[in-house]
Amino acid sequence: MLEVGGRTLLARSLAALSGADPVVVVGPRRPGVDGVVWTREQPPGAGPLAALAAGLAFVQQARVVVLAGDLRGVTAAVVDRLLEALDGPDDGDHADTPDGAVLVDADGRRQWLLGAWRTASLRAALPADPAGASVRRVLGGLVIVDVPARGDEAADVDTADDLP
Repeated sequence: MLEVGGRTLLARSLAALSGADPVVVVGPRRPGVDGVVWTREQPPGAGPLAALAAGLAFVQQARVVVLAGDLRGVTAAVVDRLLEALDGPDDGDHADTPDGAVLVDADGRRQWLLGAWRTASLRAALPADPAGASVRRVLGGLVIVDVPARGDEAADVDTADDLP
């Protein structure tokens, strides 16, 4: 709920997902945030992979966009590029269809919680108990398309020093 440029980080993520249905938010309910499905990872605080699993329980679509809650640079244009990369060129050859497309920061690091994914691939990769498991270790074996970040698109807020 930190604000950057007069908008909360959550509001920035929700704006990047405009038009998506459903939009699932994993975390404690926040007043004034309507039109989303709220859920919690089990147990609360069990980590990002457990949060991903909790959110996937409400997704019936073939593709899902996953956005962390601390993104300050995410926009609808980023989401569009990720979905385009996931879908790839329509050349009729679907033998190498990727499982996911993730944004890659300026240092070449994959931002695992800033991506578009095939829902079935995510579900198949999840361990029976995702609490405390490493996102990178679990999803790292999937076929991934790297999408280079432009400017501060991969910027997140881990500490107060990360605020602009």
